[in-house]
Amino acid sequence: MSVLPDPGASRAVLVGTGRYEYLEQLPAVSNNVHALAGLLRGPLSLQLPDRHVSVVENPVAAHTVVGAVRQAAAEATDTLIVYFAGHGLVDAQDQLSLALPHTEAGRIETVLPYDWVRQVLLLDSRAERHVVILDCCYSGRALGRMSAGAGLADQAAVEGSFLLAAAAETRTALAPVGETYTAFTGALLDTLRQGIPGGPALLDLGSLYRHLRLTLGARGHPVPQARDRNSGAQVALARNHADLPAVPVAAGEAVGERPWPDPAAIRTVTGFFTSLADVRVVSGLTQQAVSWRSDGRISAGSVGRLLNRAELPATWETTEAYLSACGVPEDRIALWQLVWQQLRTAEASAGAEIPAAAPGTVSEKGRRRPFSVFRRGRAQ
Repeated sequence: MSVLPDPGASRAVLVGTGRYEYLEQLPAVSNNVHALAGLLRGPLSLQLPDRHVSVVENPVAAHTVVGAVRQAAAEATDTLIVYFAGHGLVDAQDQLSLALPHTEAGRIETVLPYDWVRQVLLLDSRAERHVVILDCCYSGRALGRMSAGAGLADQAAVEGSFLLAAAAETRTALAPVGETYTAFTGALLDTLRQGIPGGPALLDLGSLYRHLRLTLGARGHPVPQARDRNSGAQVALARNHADLPAVPVAAGEAVGERPWPDPAAIRTVTGFFTSLADVRVVSGLTQQAVSWRSDGRISAGSVGRLLNRAELPATWETTEAYLSACGVPEDRIALWQLVWQQLRTAEASAGAEIPAAAPGTVSEKGRRRPFSVFRRGRAQ
């Protein structure tokens, strides 16, 4: 089952090298990283908090990138996204290296071996899921001939992950003249923003990969490649905005068929409120309409205050009224209540002062841990 990561327990590190002292310039790379960072932080994608997205642009040394990835790997417990855009090189041992601003062809001490990043993900990461996106290429003679075969994906793969890699053969294919973004990242951004007509409710990496192959192939660009380890293809980067409900929930509608956020994927308070706001988006209702459908249980102002809270509500009634008014099925509302109680209990265990649960809330005996469809893996 595809799932959107909990933004409170996820991290992203976006690395871009577009300025080079000895290699060809890639001016579109800067646009890549900043546009992708904005998208991951915004409502069209994962809504990651600003502090959970690290942008490393034109790093002067390899340890700058490795340090940023290591910090994110230590903090993320749900999903860790690592993105690189720039030149990719192949050393004498046919290993992938990422070019930095001062990289010189043939000078191994001036590159970032990709295996350093991979080892951080394998050995130091607490995240259950890893997403690696590489918009780079191999550099051939004078960078005039660039190609990427199956070896790139094989080298970059990490257990419990999904690798999505651009396969650019020429600089023009990688960064078309006059375009704002590189070909691969531009297509990825367009898909996340606009969705896939007729596609799944959640744009998981498997669906994105298949769509990008068709889109880039139709444009005459090299098609990407991918490696899926331990169900990594089920990680979603956005809702499919092309197929979100165009009309509000109507009386008698089979509301259970709507792509409601999955409360089982919520692990943090940030994720709770992000998913709660997403419920209204899926319902197609305005805040005023939600209030009207609640039969006076909550006002439009109360809806806004609920969705903009930083701390969990002390009682359950307002959240329940909101979910019910949005059209969420009763069995799914019960799952939301379980998650609310679990998060409150976790805060209490951490020393936060939380008022006693309201009458009728889930008991200690009834709590259970949300189900996760992923497990961490290790390379064999």
